[in-house]
Amino acid sequence: MVQALIQLDDGTNRVLNVVKAKHALRDKSEAIRFVVQQYIEQEKEPELRPEFIAKIREIEQQKSIRVDDFAARYGLKDNVRT
Repeated sequence: MVQALIQLDDGTNRVLNVVKAKHALRDKSEAIRFVVQQYIEQEKEPELRPEFIAKIREIEQQKSIRVDDFAARYGLKDNVRT
């Protein structure tokens, strides 16, 4: 494990103390690991997040329509140059 000597401003120190107390952590090192882990979970790629997978599965169940010519269907033929 890597050890680091870090400097914290008063606000950051207070936040770490709150995180430490709220989650019954032993020390500020655990509080920092907890905060970093929360950040990693929050910033996961959407394809890995369970909410994203559930949303895609819901969309897959919806009825779709077949479109043979997108431009013609949505009135884009006039704007297309040949």
